[in-house]
Amino acid sequence: MFHMDNSEKINAYLTVKEAANVLGVSGATLRNWDRNNKLIPYRHPLNGYRLYKKSDLEILLNSLKKKGSDGYEKAKRKKQSIK
Repeated sequence: MFHMDNSEKINAYLTVKEAANVLGVSGATLRNWDRNNKLIPYRHPLNGYRLYKKSDLEILLNSLKKKGSDGYEKAKRKKQSIK
């Protein structure tokens, strides 16, 4: 896990709950992906909570699209909440 640079804008990140909602998975699934290095979390500089870069989620969604994943359609509907 990486710690955020204080100069990075916090609005470029989503919490576990927000990221899970965007991807259409549970928070537990995100944490499992963290442990398996499928999605790398960052840490909030003040409280240490996991955060996910919006750009990383976009890359993951595009990857799901290319693979034709069944979960892609659900994730695609949620994609709008990234922006």
